[in-house]
Formats: sequence, C-alpha cells, structure tokens
Amino acid sequence: MATSARQSCLKYLLHLAQDNLDFRLPEIKSLLALRGKPFHHSGNFQEKTPFWCLDGLSEEDVRGVMARSVCAKSAFELWGHGKTHSELKTSLLKYPTENMSPFMCKDSTYRINVYTFNKTLEFEDRIKRIDSMDYLPFEGTVNLKSPQHIFCLLEDYGTDPNDIPEHPNYIYFGRWIVDGQRELIRSHSVKNRHFIGNTSMDAGLSFIMANHAKVNKNDLVFDPFVGTGSLLVACSHFRAYVCGTDIDYNTIHGRGRSSRKNKTWRGPDENIRANLRQYGTEDMYIDVMVSDASKHVWREAALFDAIITDPPYGIRESTRRTGSHKDVIKPQDAIYEESHVPVTQAYHLSDIFTDLLNFSAHHLVLGGRLVYWLPVYRPEYCVEMVPLNPCLRIISNCEQTLSSHTSRRLITMEKIKNPEELDSLAYLADPRFSPYQGHNAFREKYFSGVNKRSGKEDNKAAVNGE
Repeated sequence: MATSARQSCLKYLLHLAQDNLDFRLPEIKSLLALRGKPFHHSGNFQEKTPFWCLDGLSEEDVRGVMARSVCAKSAFELWGHGKTHSELKTSLLKYPTENMSPFMCKDSTYRINVYTFNKTLEFEDRIKRIDSMDYLPFEGTVNLKSPQHIFCLLEDYGTDPNDIPEHPNYIYFGRWIVDGQRELIRSHSVKNRHFIGNTSMDAGLSFIMANHAKVNKNDLVFDPFVGTGSLLVACSHFRAYVCGTDIDYNTIHGRGRSSRKNKTWRGPDENIRANLRQYGTEDMYIDVMVSDASKHVWREAALFDAIITDPPYGIRESTRRTGSHKDVIKPQDAIYEESHVPVTQAYHLSDIFTDLLNFSAHHLVLGGRLVYWLPVYRPEYCVEMVPLNPCLRIISNCEQTLSSHTSRRLITMEKIKNPEELDSLAYLADPRFSPYQGHNAFREKYFSGVNKRSGKEDNKAAVNGE
C-alpha cells in the first residue's frame, strides 16, 4: 500500500536529444500507448525544450519507454525543480521524506552529477553546486566509480547558443533511472552495414519509424518498397517478424553495382537477410520478393500489424510499375487484349500514395499503423495535401527539412475501420478522400529549384530514404 501511494505522487523528467525535434512527441506518445498509458505532462509544457516533466506513470512505464526510445537520452525520478536554486531548495524540502529515504540510507553509495544544457560550467562551479545541496539528508557514502544511486542536478540555459543567459532558465534535481537507446544509432549505422544502397535509411530514423508504428514483439511488419531493408532491420530489433517487396530485381537479390566507395560490384552475400544476420535478428526474417506495389499479390485479408515504408520519389530512385504505353493499339470494339509481357512505366507519386493507403486499409489489422514518408514542396505545402482514406486516421505529421524549398513529412496513420463498413457512395462523393494530384509536380518543383542554384543538383537536398 505504501509503495502504491509513493508511485501515485511521483513525477518523472525526460531529457531529450535536440535532433529530430518534430519526431519526439509522437515517439513518446506511441511508446506510452504500447503500455496503455496516456501522455500527461506536468506544468507548462513546451515541446521544443530538452526537458519534459511527466506524471501518471510508474517507474516500470518509464523504463519500458526508455528501453525503445531513440529520441530520449535519460529519465529521472523528479524530486524538485524551480527557476532558481532557492526555488529548487524549497521544492526539494517539500518532497516526501519516505520517497527519498530508500536511496539515502547509511549502507548505500551515491554520486551527484551536474549537467548543464547549452552552457559549460567550470569544474569548480560544479563542485560549488553540489556542496550547496548539503541540506539534503544524504547518509550514504560517496562513490564516484560505481555508486548504487546516481542523482543529477540539471540546469537548462535555453536552446539559443548565441544568447546564453547568465543564470539558468530552469533547474531540476532527481534520481537517475535509465538511459534511452541512442546507442542504436551508432551500432546500426549504415556506414557499417553489410548491404546498403544509394538511399539506405538512416538508422535513427528507421527506429523512430518503428516506434511511431508501435511495432511490438511477434508483430508482422511489411514494407512494400523494401529497398535494402533498413526498416526491416529496425523492426526486427524489436522482435517483430518482417517481410517486404520491391520492383527492383537486382536490389532484392543483392546483385549489380555496389553503392560503396571504391567497390564496383556487390558480393555474393550482400542481401537483406545478411543485414539481419549481422544484427542477430535473422530468425525474425520471413522473406522479401520482387513485386509491383501497384499490383499486389496478397490475399484479401487483414494480415499486417504495421506497414512501414519510404516510397521512391523519382529523384535518387525511380518510380516504376509494370506496364507500357508503347505500341498500344486500341481495337475497334474498344476491347484491349493482354497479348504482351508488361514492362515498367512511370508510377506517379499521387498513384503511389493512393495505392499505399488503399492497400493499408485492406491489409492492416484494426488498430494497426501505416508509417510512410511524403515528399513536399515547402512553399506550396498545406495540411490538405496529405492523402486521406476513410479507414485510416492521422496520428502524427512530422517534418524533416531537406532544403529551403523541399522537405519530407513522416505520416503516421492508424486503421480505425474495415473497408466493408464504408458507405461506398458517400466515400466517393467526399472530396477529402479524392486522389490528390499535386504530388505529380514534386519532381518538377524539385528540379526547378535545383536549376536555380547555378544549374547544379544539390545531392544533399535529395531525400535520403528508401
């Protein structure tokens, strides 16, 4: 009973990384949703700051979130906070003694760290900060190398490196609980991966996409534009079964020219399965196959717990589907004969996203999520450009800026009803669900911007996805 009462009054502090700012809140919300918990912030919540105070959670919930998050650096049990050190002291002295005592007893060891965001303190100043907290009833022994408990004093000096205040904007003190999974960004770096392509997805973004999709253990995850399988690698890390398709025969089979510097051809074992084997998750690999996303081969059933993909935009990877407009002769009776073997033809972006949403509506389980990248021309973007489907609702819409005029948006959608439940006439008449044709102009707008920049293509502005 005492433990339950203690848990009910606890607040937790998340220290977040200051990259991919737009993606942080949807990731934390999704990971909490996996545990059936809502996102409740405490006090004056500001999304872009590096520190968030949350309540309504248990330590187990916090550990569960941090076991997957690549946007959060560390989590703390918050004991006190304030705009000044005087306010911090008042807050700490009000904190229940029964909550502190298990970590401050005589037979325990501890260490106090001082962390400052957007400012560097001299060593002497850090020691002064620690010494000034002698009002706390620590009875244990200091152990700097391997303490049982770690406490942190965190000072926030804002986010503008050109305008650093003399005194912190806010100060926090608490018990360190656990770190996030930022190490995954390094350990799964594309630079060290066995099999890569020209547009292999960044490791950090791959894990963010998996978290936005609420990929869980034993889920079945599908990528219809699988490329070199970066998204499958991330999902398999969370123990989901993974599969995918792609129209590019050479990529699926690991053949052709290598994307690595100073290497001409791919080796005999450069394929998606080898990537999962590299990270010890080959047992989660179902298979990949050559297939046209516009003419899927799946039976009509809700098969997948999540569909996660980065469609080609026609800039660094071509947009293709089977079929040809060449030598098509229309008979007098207006009946076409299927007398040829289809070759590839252009696959417009508007058609790609329409097909993707329709496929997801039919093949996701209820509550399953679709996560995909949508390229946009920033000067003309508006939220109405995001494709809709009556079976799917938008969960989040995050922007990754690529250049002054182009970006891509990570769209997360959740299936809320089955297609059989729709009133087909009402659906067709609703303008919100009409195919949006503006995406066909993305490549034209992109290259128009390129030509204005001294006639040279800015490869860095090109999308870096699969």
